[in-house]
Amino acid sequence: MGSSKGKLTRRAYALVSLFLCSVQAVAQVPAATISGPIPADKAGSGTLNTIYSASAIGLADAAYIEEEYFIEGRANRYSNPELETAAIIDSDHRYKTRLVVRRPEPSAFNGIVVVEWINVTGGPDKDIDWWQSGSHFIRNGYAYVVVSAQQMGIDTMRAWSAERYGSLDVTHDGMATQDELSYDIFSAVGKAINRVGESAAVGEVDILAGLKAEQIIATGHSQSASRLATYLNNIHPLEPVFDGVMVHGGGGRIRDDQPVKIFKIMAETDMMRRAASPQPDTDTFRQWEVAGSSHVDVPFEIEYARVRNLREGVSTDNVQPRDQACELPPYSRVPFRDVMNAAFEHLVAWVRDDVPPPSADPLRLKRMMPQVEFARDEYGNVLGGIRLAEHVVATAKNTGMNSGSNRFCFLYGSHQPFDQATLEALYPTHEAYVRAVREVVERNLADGYILPLAAQETIREAQASQIGR
Repeated sequence: MGSSKGKLTRRAYALVSLFLCSVQAVAQVPAATISGPIPADKAGSGTLNTIYSASAIGLADAAYIEEEYFIEGRANRYSNPELETAAIIDSDHRYKTRLVVRRPEPSAFNGIVVVEWINVTGGPDKDIDWWQSGSHFIRNGYAYVVVSAQQMGIDTMRAWSAERYGSLDVTHDGMATQDELSYDIFSAVGKAINRVGESAAVGEVDILAGLKAEQIIATGHSQSASRLATYLNNIHPLEPVFDGVMVHGGGGRIRDDQPVKIFKIMAETDMMRRAASPQPDTDTFRQWEVAGSSHVDVPFEIEYARVRNLREGVSTDNVQPRDQACELPPYSRVPFRDVMNAAFEHLVAWVRDDVPPPSADPLRLKRMMPQVEFARDEYGNVLGGIRLAEHVVATAKNTGMNSGSNRFCFLYGSHQPFDQATLEALYPTHEAYVRAVREVVERNLADGYILPLAAQETIREAQASQIGR
């Protein structure tokens, strides 16, 4: 990692560089106006006057408030140089979009605000990192803000309820159709969050209702992760808004010459296109790769189904993952979210206390050319990476790979349970199976790759299983 003196020197240099870039570009995120909260019917009522993509993770029992706001203003368009700070192409482009705030009671607030760049793959707004880690955020008192920064998601909302969302547009009346305004929109939402020592001006809307942020962390999954990578490389250095960034399941190489802390967490699926050109860890960048995990997994699918059902006023109980007509049975059962929850806690400590997260081995490669091929064990499970008990003490072949007629099959990974003979050979007794699980869990906990709650749940599930009985 280098000496403390070296760290300070690099950071000082980065800060000077950022300042010079800001001066040269004369780039400041234009001010925006927020209105709301926008009145809405209760989520699940089945009306068209509810919050689109309202949380299906229970909030009321945890004393969380969910509200929707509109934000409008003017945005710049920027150049897109490779791994360099952008320049403004032109300015004064109108936009209006929405954000959703989920906040705890003041006594439960931990001082951390996570801002998610909503994913729009396939059309609908999807706050995927909330789906994956929302329960963790609620347990630990985070505030959460989701931002609709792209027109595809807005088009879907407008088609669903023109009355509620018909005024939204992030194209400046069709003048900016490539989501060029999304970067300033995302920055504007981050800037609208009051930090400790700040207060909303008279007449301004305080979206956190008096809560003050100690840290503001950005996050985004897949397509949103790729846009976050561009944002970090080009736009964020002009006027840094976020203290830390979680890049989840996407994005290419990211500049690490900035003071912002960047955590990149990837499933096995995600590394097929990136494993041949790894990005090393630095003082401000960390990457974890979770063996056997898929870009879309069972918890992801279930939460997506619950969100859809809630929006339509249908029961959210007993939902099942969709049958995706893939070549292999879809959806890895390796619990990616367990690692992701730990990564968020490491990112918070990294920003707050300058305690770097632990490093992790990358997934192991068999070959890089002509295309990436991972090294695998005799059962087909990938070697290397962060290796959870569900992967190491395997009861199935779990991978991040799949294919089929469905164009998204390659994202779902696969799950192929071992036959009974294999299970009996691997785990002749139930005690042997539970002991093996416990050993891996304790090692992962000590290494910092999972949190105590995940450790307890994994061991409890092993104890309740029929393996070895």
